[in-house]
Amino acid sequence: MPQAPAHKPLEGRARLFGTIALSSAVFMNVLDSSIANVSIPTIAGDLGVSATQGTWVITSFAVANAITVPLTGWLTQRFGQVRLFVLSVLLFVLTSWLCGFSWSLESLVLFRIMQGAVAGPMIPLSQSLMLGSYPKDKAGMALAMWSMTILVGPVAGPLLGGWISDNYSWPWIFYINVPVGLLAGWASWQLYKHRDSVRTKLPIDTMGLALLVLWVGALQLMLDKGKELDWFASPAITSMAVVAIISFVFFVIWELTAKHPVVDLTLFKNRNFSAGVITISVGYGLFFGTVVLLPLWMQSTLGYTATYAGIASAPVGILAILFSPLVGKMLSKHDPRLIATFAFLVFALISYMRANFNTQVDLVTIMIPTFIQGAAMATFFIPLTTITLSGLDPNRIPSAAGLSNFVRLLFGAFGTSITTTMWDSRASLHHAQLTEIARPGEPAFDAAMAGLQQKGFSLEQSVAVINNIIDQQAFTISATDIFYASAILFLILMGLVWIARPKSNKSGAGDAAAGAH
Repeated sequence: MPQAPAHKPLEGRARLFGTIALSSAVFMNVLDSSIANVSIPTIAGDLGVSATQGTWVITSFAVANAITVPLTGWLTQRFGQVRLFVLSVLLFVLTSWLCGFSWSLESLVLFRIMQGAVAGPMIPLSQSLMLGSYPKDKAGMALAMWSMTILVGPVAGPLLGGWISDNYSWPWIFYINVPVGLLAGWASWQLYKHRDSVRTKLPIDTMGLALLVLWVGALQLMLDKGKELDWFASPAITSMAVVAIISFVFFVIWELTAKHPVVDLTLFKNRNFSAGVITISVGYGLFFGTVVLLPLWMQSTLGYTATYAGIASAPVGILAILFSPLVGKMLSKHDPRLIATFAFLVFALISYMRANFNTQVDLVTIMIPTFIQGAAMATFFIPLTTITLSGLDPNRIPSAAGLSNFVRLLFGAFGTSITTTMWDSRASLHHAQLTEIARPGEPAFDAAMAGLQQKGFSLEQSVAVINNIIDQQAFTISATDIFYASAILFLILMGLVWIARPKSNKSGAGDAAAGAH
């Protein structure tokens, strides 16, 4: 395989503008994956469909995105990383405009599929280009700059999406990408067009691509629709699971034996890559599950509005932004495994704090662990990304970045599905346990019923009020169960990160940067 020519790091103003251009494109991408979530009721109402049908707006993007992310390495060899990145950004702008222009649910889902597909290579390629912009000794800082956009996007998305939907019209959640994307694409091309990687005319691995589309599509649909269709009680979900498993097994066998595989699975032979990917993916799945659960619980159980639930999530960005540059500097002097271990300790601490929440909890108490979580996020992504990319050949960095981001996103989907399903099933269990106490003949129940009826409630209304209280308690206890389990799992993950063997304190970030030059 041809070796990419070595490029000197950018300097001064060029590096500053390069960082801003790449970060803007990534922020736009990450923002768009979460911005639609809070706008689904508005979109569904405007297009005359149910909220359940409206969730296809999210599912369609996620499925298409999940398929194209691992193709980044192969596409980079065909088109060059700068050309591919700029093309992805500009096509993302076009598909965003088409999404805003949609006239029906079918047209919106089609354009969201296109948007998700073209968005795939943007995040891994931005990571690779960012590393190439900085000297080897500042690789940690490059990863810190890149990570900040990944961390802040999911927090800003629901806030911005809710505000736009409430004050303007939903198409503007897509139209805002147009000026940002055009500027980011133009600036990236001006700064990086002379730094493109070598292109190779590789044959298209049709069978590998077909199997990838089949297993990823089936798995993502299964995860997105499982809870809604009652999981394996549904023939559709069972069929998707069978298709996903069989096609995945054939995909692995095919890709390991193909001459020009569409996804380079041999990367997993590298100990640091495997350890880094497994740790960051499992940790991200746990983290993302709780990120989804907290606002859900706040809105459905405590009666918070979408805006206030978004405000409660906002403080996570403060320490993440402040700590990221510090972590970038620390990586050149300290073992990245130590920094990642600290992250898991903080994650365990905040999960334990949330495990003590109850129905009387106030907004400030909810925001304190969220604020502290920012420190964990900064010390989690950067060192583990450094470990994942360390020691790899320069021409394998885009493939490695694409594959690691793909596995991380997949585990994020797993985390969301498992968390929401467990929340519902544990709530049903706790509801059953609580109703054993809240029944006629029990002094507390009889006193509550008498008190409600004295206030003018009928028998049926009194029972409904008590049932609502039991529901509220059941869902709260279920949420605290999950937070407590997450705390234990984060502590277990501390051991997993030590499977990696960075050569020295400085090798990880330096190697990652070397691979990008």
